[in-house]
Amino acid sequence: MADPSSYRPKPGQIPDSPGVYRFRDDHRRVIYVGKAKSLRQRLANYFQDLAGLHPRTRTMVTTAASVEWTVVSTEVEALQLEYSWIKEYDPRFNVKYRDDKSYPFLAVTLNEEFPRVQVMRGAKKKGVRYFGPYGHAWAIRETVDLMLRVFPVRTCSAGVFKNAARTGRPCLLGYIGKCSAPCVGRVTPEEHRELAEEFCDFMAGRTGTYIRRLEQRMADAAEEMEYEKAARLRDDIGALRRAMEKNAVVLADATDADLIAVAEDELEAAVQIFHVRGGRVRGQRGWVTDKVEAVETAGLVEHALQQLYGEERGDAVPKEVLVPALPEDAEAVAQWLSERRGSHVSLRIPQRGDKKDLMATVGRNAQQSLVLHKTKRASDLTTRSRALEEIAEALGLDSAPLRIECYDISHLQGDDVVASMVVFEDGLARKGEYRRFQIKTFEGQDDVRSMHEVIGRRFRRYLQEKERTGEWPEAPDRPEEPGEPGGSSVQAGQPAESPAGTGPLERLERLERLEQPGHEDDGRPRRFAYPPQLVVVDGGQPQVAAAKRALDELGIDDVAVCGLAKRLEEVWVPGESDPVVLPRSSEGLYLLQRVRDEAHRFAITYQRAKRAKRVRSSPLDDVPGLGESRKQSLIKHFGSVKKLRQATIDQICEVPGVGRKTAESVVVAFAKAAPAAPAVNTATGEIMEDNGGSTHD
Repeated sequence: MADPSSYRPKPGQIPDSPGVYRFRDDHRRVIYVGKAKSLRQRLANYFQDLAGLHPRTRTMVTTAASVEWTVVSTEVEALQLEYSWIKEYDPRFNVKYRDDKSYPFLAVTLNEEFPRVQVMRGAKKKGVRYFGPYGHAWAIRETVDLMLRVFPVRTCSAGVFKNAARTGRPCLLGYIGKCSAPCVGRVTPEEHRELAEEFCDFMAGRTGTYIRRLEQRMADAAEEMEYEKAARLRDDIGALRRAMEKNAVVLADATDADLIAVAEDELEAAVQIFHVRGGRVRGQRGWVTDKVEAVETAGLVEHALQQLYGEERGDAVPKEVLVPALPEDAEAVAQWLSERRGSHVSLRIPQRGDKKDLMATVGRNAQQSLVLHKTKRASDLTTRSRALEEIAEALGLDSAPLRIECYDISHLQGDDVVASMVVFEDGLARKGEYRRFQIKTFEGQDDVRSMHEVIGRRFRRYLQEKERTGEWPEAPDRPEEPGEPGGSSVQAGQPAESPAGTGPLERLERLERLEQPGHEDDGRPRRFAYPPQLVVVDGGQPQVAAAKRALDELGIDDVAVCGLAKRLEEVWVPGESDPVVLPRSSEGLYLLQRVRDEAHRFAITYQRAKRAKRVRSSPLDDVPGLGESRKQSLIKHFGSVKKLRQATIDQICEVPGVGRKTAESVVVAFAKAAPAAPAVNTATGEIMEDNGGSTHD
């Protein structure tokens, strides 16, 4: 625990102007980002008597080891910079709202020649018009199915569209009148785009004008005794009205607004947002967060606004934003929203009428969301805590292992030997910190030696980070391993090798140059910067001894090691002849099994991918100067590798971009390669033809 006075800036150093500040821990990670009208006044609040600070603020300042700041011109710039840094550094003490699920949107791809209506999730794309979000994808599909009768816009994928254009036959929707079939030229690109824009106008709330137009056309058709046409228009109007009824009118004045409500207690907060367009609720979403910093309702609202509109532009930011409490810098936030929209945005608290009533409804939804979240989480959190405590007690640890790393080795009869590292924090998987290794220092099957290499490589990288930040001053006195080549955990296709006989410090410096050129201390998460409290290996006593030996050789004595043997689910610890046997009903054993099984899954997935890539290789891979695009051109020209193998040099020269010298090299490569065994479908026994998809990446 750090003393805040040890890094408190000297009097007069902090400017009395708007800015953004960052607290860093002793690993140089950014742990908190904040903004202030006056940096001097705000930062002074953090360095008062610890007894007067909020408990969460006290934890933050005692975890930090330094503070720095950046001066900006206005409060709006400070708001924008704070949002950018929170997104970049993901500081642990900042409130971060996370969607409890990925909400689906109704999207119209206006950036394509023939716009497509579809369900989309995830990050928004440029040139795509979005409506929603919706609670369920089926709600979107029901709405679209009703509207395609009136607006027969394309909904098919690119593959279906191209196949229909090639064969000259539209899909089923084209035959039943729910697609205008631009794939076969029934409508021009301009006519189809006009349909898509009318669809967007209707979804945006401009419904009255269009329905009145259809009613007039129906009346005209009936007057001219075109009763079939009038009946079809009547059915179209009915379909549109049913689609409109799915979103009830909540604000009679056709308001475009977002309503944000917050429900909170001492530890957590839930936020609910209703998106109202044209007076109708067009979408709803919700977030739940831990209150890791001392923050009031106004602060939660400000964070929610940053999360909601930080990546939005134009009409995605509504004209009116209704909130339960105004942020501290309400004018600056409103100006920031207006800049993102491109016109004035009203940020206010509803005081009376329909908007206040609707805000109460949103608030009830937020309260129910918080209650539901706490009900679900209570048992999960209790179970995880009990599991970590049981592991600590069984292994004799001083405290619960909040970060657990598990390692597994995978190979196929000694080929394609790989290893995996998975990370669990607080009993939950952190998939963003998983790592994969290729065993490069030897060939063949030796799980014990592989485990020793992997553990050594992972923790050498950890020591490298400590050396870079000056936390390992005795580095030259660490024992060296003169006979072992260095290595680094790398992703697939990124091997890193070092010559044998190089000392560990030199190897680490070389790896730093290879993998992180010019990478400075910027507070971003690093690959191996954080040590675990417990290392779990998939295996028994030999693998545990190898892992412990690797840690001892590096002088690391504050990381516990254990192994989980598959046969009897026994827990092995270093130096013990007998295993630790946890009860079958133990939550601790269940957590260790989950960690071990996840490491096994991750390792075998990587190993299979490497093997598949090796199997799919072709003689073309050995032709010098033949790149991926020309390989594809050759395969496409001849139709398959089999036909390319039978082609002459003159025939190969006919392929655009392939000269005679390259053609000769291709023929020589096929001549040297032994005929490949035919691929067999194991389910049917059928021998499959060679083609570009099965023999070439």
